[in-house]
Amino acid sequence: MTLNIAIIGAGPAGYYTAEAALKHWGGTARIDIIDRLPTPFGLIRAGVAPDHQSIKAVTKRYEATNLGANVRFLGNVMVGRDVSIEELTRLYDAVVLSVGAPYDKAIGIPGDDLPGVLGSAAFVGWYNGHPDFAALPVDLAHHGVAIIGNGNVAIDCARILAKTTAELATTDIAGHTLAALEQSAVSDIHIIGRRGPHQASFTTKEAGELGHLERAVPIVRAGDLPPIEEDAALEPGHRKMVTHLRSFATEPRPEKPVTIHFEFFRRPVAVEGEGRVQRLIVETTRLENGQAVGTGELHAIPCGLVIACIGYRTATIDGVPYDNGRGRFASDDQGRIFPGLYASGWARRGPSGTIGTNRPDGFSVVDAIAADVTASKGGDAGAALDALLASRGARATHFGDWQTLDAHEVGRARPGAPREKLVSVAEMLGVLG
Repeated sequence: MTLNIAIIGAGPAGYYTAEAALKHWGGTARIDIIDRLPTPFGLIRAGVAPDHQSIKAVTKRYEATNLGANVRFLGNVMVGRDVSIEELTRLYDAVVLSVGAPYDKAIGIPGDDLPGVLGSAAFVGWYNGHPDFAALPVDLAHHGVAIIGNGNVAIDCARILAKTTAELATTDIAGHTLAALEQSAVSDIHIIGRRGPHQASFTTKEAGELGHLERAVPIVRAGDLPPIEEDAALEPGHRKMVTHLRSFATEPRPEKPVTIHFEFFRRPVAVEGEGRVQRLIVETTRLENGQAVGTGELHAIPCGLVIACIGYRTATIDGVPYDNGRGRFASDDQGRIFPGLYASGWARRGPSGTIGTNRPDGFSVVDAIAADVTASKGGDAGAALDALLASRGARATHFGDWQTLDAHEVGRARPGAPREKLVSVAEMLGVLG
């Protein structure tokens, strides 16, 4: 039995699902990996911080999957615009939605719609050259930036803002971002969390990196740290992260032009400004049974930019049940949405875990497909999709096109940088001719 499988989304979840399908069915599965952008690799290309190049090496694994005889990449194909879910489920034996969670959750406080308030998906997309966000208006003319959230994305945003352009020049940061940072007036970066250092979800590596920046110094208020003996109850990795935070409170502070302020026990309550962001109002909190409770004490943080790193939502798709509360598709524990349609990665479980967490997710959904699909619909679903797209004038890109774009980006890189990304779909298609 030859199975035809369509995977929507060419990021980690999509590639791990394809890998799992190949391991299960081998040469008897034909897999099309479909993405709305002309380029593959999703979060690895557009989400991983540009100064963390080693993490991006996982694309070699995905490339090997794509170069297999029974796997195709079809880029520049958008579900809902070029083809519907109903059409895909009619053509393929199984369709897996691995589209991630590309949209920011709203802060949900007064003033969060003012110009200068951004979500981290947008801001990270801006500095990574994602076509959706390359033209994002990011104003760095104010000395203050407020970053809401106590996870690694918050630290990524702070670190990119704090680094010198020389530190970033050898990365694949977008050229427009490097130019903006060259003119940046930012000198005070505030990382804001409702709870304390023990509840923060930074990793040891991410926190530790802040202590080695050329022009920035991180500061933690000593009074925000619990008694040191309480660290013994923490998991070892988390304890090491907290040790970094303790060092930021106690070690001598060198004179540097940029300060990264850890604002623990602060709850955002309003964004204020005349026509755009001028300050973030925060309320001091205290912990009660592990939860942050407001004290009524308010403070204003002067800033011209607010970046909310508070979570993401999966995009809705016509005809696909959606769980609004969790910001993802409605599916069972193995990713079943309805017969023939499945979800994997963040689209299944919500935005949680690391890149590698998507691998067992992919194997789980393939197990579900194997249990459900007892007979193939027959025919060549890929050829049928090609004909459908051609009839609608849709221009799909393939993995060979990506290799052309890849070579083009590498060839135009700054000295010492791995690549200079193309940041618009029109540019990409223009290179392909």
